[in-house]
Amino acid sequence: MARMAHLLGIAAVGLALTGCVSTEKYNALKLDRDSLAEQLSKSQADGAASSARADSLQNQLNLLNQGNSAQGGLAANLSAQLQELQKQYDALNAEYTKAMNRPAGGTALPAELSSTLSQFAQQNPDLVDFDAARGIVKFKSDVTFSPGSADVNPRAKEVIAKFASILNSQSASGYELMVAGHTDNTRVVNPDTIKRGHLDNWYLSAHRAISVANLLKTDHVNEQRLAVTGYADQRPIASNASESGKEKNRRVEVLILPTTVHTSTFASEKATTPSHAPKKAAMNKDATVGAPAEKVLNK
Repeated sequence: MARMAHLLGIAAVGLALTGCVSTEKYNALKLDRDSLAEQLSKSQADGAASSARADSLQNQLNLLNQGNSAQGGLAANLSAQLQELQKQYDALNAEYTKAMNRPAGGTALPAELSSTLSQFAQQNPDLVDFDAARGIVKFKSDVTFSPGSADVNPRAKEVIAKFASILNSQSASGYELMVAGHTDNTRVVNPDTIKRGHLDNWYLSAHRAISVANLLKTDHVNEQRLAVTGYADQRPIASNASESGKEKNRRVEVLILPTTVHTSTFASEKATTPSHAPKKAAMNKDATVGAPAEKVLNK
């Protein structure tokens, strides 16, 4: 572009020096000048377009670099979260194993609280067992839930509300709680159960534990005290070779851990009124649609 401007300058000087020129020469020089001016204009336009293209590519490169950086940060964040979740899961397993390994014959909790929970279990023998040596309250799944369901029955809701009042009492309000769901080893095969989201025993055990924990929260047990897990059929307390053993294995346990909550004050929980309207009975996960009615044990 500088060279073309130089040529235009030379052409102008040539006209000034020659003074009068013939019409033919004048026209020829004018055409040359116009042609050079057009080339100059085109070159300038091409240069501006190239510059704009270069700026656009640079911006895209910058955005790509930023995106790679953001993705790297996201991946690092997710990795950190997974590590934290694994730590929490390992801690839950350690607490559960510790509780289950306490020797029989003693009491894991203070005498007053242990006595209150024993009376609670004696008043609700159809629904509740209390293991004083390990500080575990067990809700029997066959009467706590509808077959193949994680919906708590109305009667069980009333009993869980009474249990929550004990957990909120002065003797128990400082303890951490672990809600653990368990099943027997029968596979989930009923389409209705699977359709509800209980895809296998892992899902069913976890969903039932969540249902009990949610009711405790509704009844003012602070969620900072609660941990929830599902063990499927991996932690049996009886042999799955018999129906009576399977019935014992189908349970939701609430471990009252002899450790105090890590926070000094609890956030207030808003109560919601639980619905006591009876739900339509759910089909057992191993029942067959359209089969003759018969007694089928629930998981």
